Amino acid sequence: MTSKPESNLISVSQLSEEIRHCRACEEHLDPNPVVRLSSQAKLLIIGQAPGTKVHATGIPWNDPSGDRLRSWLGLNREQFYDTRQIAIMPMGFCYPGKGKSGDLPPRKECAELWHGKALRLMPNVATTLLIGQYAQQAYLHAPGKTLSENVSNWQQYFPQYIPLPHPSPRNQLWLKQRPWFEADLVPQIRRFVHQLLEPSLPQG
Repeated sequence: MTSKPESNLISVSQLSEEIRHCRACEEHLDPNPVVRLSSQAKLLIIGQAPGTKVHATGIPWNDPSGDRLRSWLGLNREQFYDTRQIAIMPMGFCYPGKGKSGDLPPRKECAELWHGKALRLMPNVATTLLIGQYAQQAYLHAPGKTLSENVSNWQQYFPQYIPLPHPSPRNQLWLKQRPWFEADLVPQIRRFVHQLLEPSLPQG
């Protein structure tokens, strides 16, 4: 006797459509969820939340932070946005608004509502980049550890996770004070990412 398919299973495209229509935070912000899910992706990028330019364009990491992240990974835009290889799912899917010193933290509703469902539909993800403190706090389960400690000890979470600082221009001082990150860690992480994604990485 053949088993019936589970009625609660949906496709990545169906879940993506549900997320695009999510209005859970409508009373707090102007919703425009930005996320790129993929059932084929080997690499998942979890960052914070869209900034103003990403909010306006609907394209994740479409800003100076994204330019720096692509530089760290050694990927051009075509490679970075190839959903056959890379999925992008921030902690907060919508721009959270402006605070006293930069953008507000990502709202918690997104991860609570959607992350579990999305991860179950992306079984091929081998490694997740956790960019910034919010993603690391959610996934590393390392209470009391600073972002610098997480990043410098990245190999203890590898290969499931790779913690990274946020590539925002506001983090220039952090990078300047820790030259070991771009000098030593970035080349190692770049080599691994290319090994993970090749040979099907689009050539650019």
